[in-house]
Amino acid sequence: MEQATTDDAMFPFDNSYARLPERFFARLPPTPVAEPSLIRLNERLAHELGLSPERLTTPAGIAVLAGNQVPAGAEPLAMAYAGFQFGSWVPQLGDGRAILLGELIGRDGVRRDVQLKGSGRTPFSRSGDGRAALGPVLREYIISEAMAALGIPSTRSLAAVATGERIRRETYLPGAVLTRVAQSHIRVGTFQFFAGRRDEEGVRVLADHVIARHYPEAAESDNPVLALLGAVMERQAALIARWQLVGFIHGVMNTDNMSIAGETIDYGPCAFMDSYHPDTVYSSIDRRGRYAYGNQPSIAQWNLAGLANALLPLIADDQHAAVELATELIQSFSTRFAQHYQPGLLRKLGLASAQDGDLKLAQDLLQRMAENRADFTLTFRRLGALVDSTSKDDASVRGLFEDPAAFDEWLVRWRERIRAESRTPAEIRSDMRSVNPAFIPRNHGVEEAIEAAVERGDFEPFEELVEVLAYPYEDQPTRARYAAPPRPEQVVRETFCGT
Repeated sequence: MEQATTDDAMFPFDNSYARLPERFFARLPPTPVAEPSLIRLNERLAHELGLSPERLTTPAGIAVLAGNQVPAGAEPLAMAYAGFQFGSWVPQLGDGRAILLGELIGRDGVRRDVQLKGSGRTPFSRSGDGRAALGPVLREYIISEAMAALGIPSTRSLAAVATGERIRRETYLPGAVLTRVAQSHIRVGTFQFFAGRRDEEGVRVLADHVIARHYPEAAESDNPVLALLGAVMERQAALIARWQLVGFIHGVMNTDNMSIAGETIDYGPCAFMDSYHPDTVYSSIDRRGRYAYGNQPSIAQWNLAGLANALLPLIADDQHAAVELATELIQSFSTRFAQHYQPGLLRKLGLASAQDGDLKLAQDLLQRMAENRADFTLTFRRLGALVDSTSKDDASVRGLFEDPAAFDEWLVRWRERIRAESRTPAEIRSDMRSVNPAFIPRNHGVEEAIEAAVERGDFEPFEELVEVLAYPYEDQPTRARYAAPPRPEQVVRETFCGT
């Protein structure tokens, strides 16, 4: 199949990464597919990016989204990076099944990458086929858009396209291509790629690029690279805090999966907790629980230490001084994380005026939830209805605990604390509803939508789930089943990467 190039600016590209030295990437076009057909276009996101949904849904637009045509202005490339995977160093990874088409500036003035995922083999594919199966593409579309609706920085999904081909995994599966949008696809592992090769100039060029594109305020600092490290750390502290506050588990927090821009990236075996427990793991490849829910903050700090190590030659000429400066900064991560997480946790409980004992009250609830297998999302969502001491809704939360008495004793103390708030019960309830979602991508719901599409070609469950998750803080009474925890036979215990 001969690849064509569109002759007009369907995408108003302005590519900065493609102007970096050639050793930063491999230039190549996406590999065409047999029979592309559009599954879903994110029209709202297209508008935000200044793109025309009407044009993207034409045969020419679908050809671009499938990788069969290269749009004018695109400079397709696969990015090079390395990383620590489950703590083990891998000196070369890179985009093994993704092609960065280019960058565009949206209506909000923000520069974003447009990438095709599942677009064929690249020099970084190793033994992989460079393709993506339909299931993982739908999974990433569902969860990345749900994260964005929850207000959590995330890569976005612009489109999902079926390829008309079957790819081989454990069995033969229908193929698909995801068009992914991100503020950046540069990772901690991108810096490690050059540092691992002792390419100090490469690290310097990359740091200058990241500062200019993402952290221009760092350029005004006396030590721009140290300021860059601090800025990345601050975004990651805020991001991981937001993960923890909604019960999100990434599943593969390798350094090549940590975005330098502070967005959630690479939705593989990720999942949202049903029953709360800090040791919760879903990823089938995380057999030792390295990336369990409760470990995510410390793993983020570990990854940032890896970034600091890559940046050391640029932080100070004297290695000892560089290590001291970087170490002091990295050691502040726990404090920075707490500054984001603790107020967020207290707000989930309706507590705005901080008082002594508030954090202990919150931690006590979490401990009781863990001991009683209480549903994380529903416990916090329904708690807002219990602000009044005479509430008739106590049973809606009590019933989530294996031993309801464990909740009863805590509830008395919480209501006593709530009475010390200067706001009305209605104001407290409203605030709690704004931070405690009713709808998350429940694992069983995601799997049901994927199964319907893959096994029966039925995309209606996928479409409806995406629409429900677009409004996570609204009640949506006609779609209440999407808020329900799984029945015993629906529980999903493992999630998979799909590569």
